[in-house]
Amino acid sequence: MKIHLTSVFVDDQEKALRFYADVLGFVKKHDVPLGEDRWLTVVSPEEPDGTELLLEPSGHPAVHPYKAALVQDGIPAASFAVDDVQAEFNRLRELGVQFTQEPLEMGSVTTAVLDDTCGNLIQIVHSK
Repeated sequence: MKIHLTSVFVDDQEKALRFYADVLGFVKKHDVPLGEDRWLTVVSPEEPDGTELLLEPSGHPAVHPYKAALVQDGIPAASFAVDDVQAEFNRLRELGVQFTQEPLEMGSVTTAVLDDTCGNLIQIVHSK
């Protein structure tokens, strides 16, 4: 068994696609209209047939309080692996990305946490 799909709730799917593709570097995999919303997924360009990230609309009434509580407590909604947290932090900071946690080394793991502009905190991580 392996993870096929996971999701983050986003306030605006088009804005989320621009951020996740143009800034973070993911590529669009599926974009299927579903009424007012879309089945919109992105994948890593390094693994085009790998785990998909669904940019899921935040329309359900439970989503807003859930996302707000996670952000309030500084809890990332997702975690993405990178080869070098400091280099990725520098690249993203140059693109105007806001971080709530700068790179932090904790033993064999280095993390940083960014704001995805769509209501979520996202962690980038590298394990030695």
